[in-house]
Amino acid sequence: MRPAAALRAAWHRQLAALCAVLGRWQAVVAHLERALRWLPGDPRVAARLALALAHCGERDAAIGWLERTVALAPVDAASWFNLGYLRQQAADEARALQCFDRALALEETLDRAHYGKALSLIRLGRHEQAIAPLLRNTELQPLSPYGWYQLAHVYARLGRRDALAATARRLAAFEPAVARRLARETGLASSACSASAGRQ
Repeated sequence: MRPAAALRAAWHRQLAALCAVLGRWQAVVAHLERALRWLPGDPRVAARLALALAHCGERDAAIGWLERTVALAPVDAASWFNLGYLRQQAADEARALQCFDRALALEETLDRAHYGKALSLIRLGRHEQAIAPLLRNTELQPLSPYGWYQLAHVYARLGRRDALAATARRLAAFEPAVARRLARETGLASSACSASAGRQ
């Protein structure tokens, strides 16, 4: 690596970081592309470029750069998750699921990858299999309503009313408004959601 090339690449990375703070994502893309001209094959810059492209609404280009990133740095769990997230947005659930599994193989405590995996399983109609990653997500993020909410809907779809009611009560303990919405959506009596909330 030539010192001059490294310095120029670092300069463009710094400018890209400044532009990101200002929300100037097209400028971020331009600076990161210039950084890659000086240091081709840098997986960190490729990953940042992918995220900047996603901010610009260029999902397909972002997916392409993330594919290059995981090829260059296959042990980067965050990049596997981001690739899965973008593939999920593109309704490519099967390949999104593969990406989330790769991310979790590298970093099992990556809570958002458990959540993403569960969403892909739900969209693929594999509701029973979605329970385990949702339970792990709620274990890692017990005060986030998203995992509990999706878990309750899975139980509702599977006809597991006792598990649904228990999950709704857990949710009501810290997000009563979300629990009331859940009760309306699943036909669960609001009293069942709130029965234990007052005792927490």
